[in-house]
Amino acid sequence: MPRISEIQMRDPFVYTEDGWYYLTGSTDPDIWRAPGVGFDVYRGVAPGEFTEFEGPFPAFRPPAGFWAERNFWAPEVHRHQGEYFMFATFLPVAGRRGTAVLHAEGPLGPFQPWSEGPVTPPQWECLDGTLFVDDAGEPWLVFCHEWVQVGNGEICAVRLTADLKAAAGEPLLLFRASDAPWPAQMIGKAPGSYVTDGPFLYRGADGRLSLLWSSYGPAGNYCIGEATSATGGLAGPWLQRTEPIYAADAGHGMLFQAPDGTGFLAIHTPNDSPNERPIYVEVRDTTEGLAVTGKVLR
Repeated sequence: MPRISEIQMRDPFVYTEDGWYYLTGSTDPDIWRAPGVGFDVYRGVAPGEFTEFEGPFPAFRPPAGFWAERNFWAPEVHRHQGEYFMFATFLPVAGRRGTAVLHAEGPLGPFQPWSEGPVTPPQWECLDGTLFVDDAGEPWLVFCHEWVQVGNGEICAVRLTADLKAAAGEPLLLFRASDAPWPAQMIGKAPGSYVTDGPFLYRGADGRLSLLWSSYGPAGNYCIGEATSATGGLAGPWLQRTEPIYAADAGHGMLFQAPDGTGFLAIHTPNDSPNERPIYVEVRDTTEGLAVTGKVLR
């Protein structure tokens, strides 16, 4: 029964249902160069357990003739309208990297292709899509328009059709990486190159809408930043915190709660393959955003 410290995984995502905790993420041994294997999911050894797991279970394996062959990244599991969906990044055999939607009968899968390829703009290089449902019940995909195409990486959103199979409008720019004061330019890349990774949205206890995202800090370390919508809506404008909330070479975070209500960020560290492992960083919800307590579970 592996603990999180024994699981090689990038981009960890924790899904909870009926007291059970499910952990998934980028689980291929070589996510950069090798053909994609798929995604695994782990389930806590008992209800309420979120650091020790049983598994892995094969949540997704590409069917014969699948349209993508590499860069199987950043899966997230969401229950929407009573059904289970996985949002994950793929590099198509022909086309640009983007986020697609998979579907299953339960959180362990097996997930099967649902959308016809990526639901992100077909001419854009995109990754790390996450589901957001607005106050009107409309589903949106919030995602990164990659720095490899635009230089100054962007966080964008696009409304989805009710069945989550396709985009239902034009993309909306939420902000660029350099809108925050803390990210550093990519070392050895063209001037003005800034990364955006791993968006995740949550509502604070005071009702504010906040967005977690990752980039690189001045020391070249992977960091997590936070932005808050001034209007409480997806369109923003988005106000950036002046410093990252976590800067210990860890990133691509999402927020979940332990059984007692304690908040944790699930992130991977170090940002170095094949050494990355999930960790849980305890946080408190404050009126300024998340505050790290210093407690880390491995």
